[in-house]
Amino acid sequence: MLQHVPAELGGARADAVVAALHEISRTEAAQWISEGRVLWGQHRSQAGAQHSRAAGAAVKKSDRLPVDALIRVDRPVPEDLLKVEAVEGLKLLHEDGDIVVVDKSTGVAAHPSPGWRGPTVVGGLLALGVEIATSGAQERRGIVHRLDVGTSGVMVVAKTERAYSALKDAFRDRTPHKRYHALVQGLPDPTQGTVDAPIGRHPGHEWRFAVVEGGRPARTHYELIEAFGRASLVDVRLETGRTHQIRVHFSAMGRPCAGDLTYGADPALAAELGLTRQWLHAVELGFAHPASGEYVEFRSEYANDLSEALAILGD
Repeated sequence: MLQHVPAELGGARADAVVAALHEISRTEAAQWISEGRVLWGQHRSQAGAQHSRAAGAAVKKSDRLPVDALIRVDRPVPEDLLKVEAVEGLKLLHEDGDIVVVDKSTGVAAHPSPGWRGPTVVGGLLALGVEIATSGAQERRGIVHRLDVGTSGVMVVAKTERAYSALKDAFRDRTPHKRYHALVQGLPDPTQGTVDAPIGRHPGHEWRFAVVEGGRPARTHYELIEAFGRASLVDVRLETGRTHQIRVHFSAMGRPCAGDLTYGADPALAAELGLTRQWLHAVELGFAHPASGEYVEFRSEYANDLSEALAILGD
């Protein structure tokens, strides 16, 4: 898998770069490097630059990788990682020759990973006989963006190599329209605004993220929809797409998503509302169709558990 080192990671250690790009721990990234799974060379725009290195050179975990350096990562994939099996609640909102748009249910990952053995969008689509692009890592084939396991809603998967390339570029350039609804504890102050705070791995919890100095830039725009007293429904638009971004930013405001015990939500409120995951739903996704260039937009209705939680608050 070929990748360029983004500006915000330029000059960082190789293990930190690989960990950020592949959303794994630095310990695991260092292991990949020690196994010779990571190679790098200069981007063509860097010819003659101070950091030039022969293409395909082995990486040491302490190497500092310059901006736009080209790295090749051979992700280890266990043979049984990708399971082709039907996924309960996976709905197809749209399908054509290039893309398939799904309504992802909670408890489903976008793709397999070493730490996840449950149902996946990739496995569910293959079980339905949907053709998926083969670009990307084997376990991430066709995936151009993701939703957390506990987040429901609309996402798009590429069926062709043309679509994969175009959509990957679009999400990298932040051109798609991504809109979420979140139920957060209390009342955000102000009730409309932007959270502009960098996100990185939590220094004390390897599989959590936090607002940290030196993290990757992250911007979240939000606006109050309805206040219920103990919690508030907010409309959220993402300018960037960092892992757990909405959950981390609202937690940093002291307003975690209801039900999100990982990021500080009140267990008592979660139990009262019947929530076993964060109240977070991807309601809308719009982008230029990779074949026609025409703008298309898709919506997803709230999952049953989210609607029931709102009904309890409204009583």
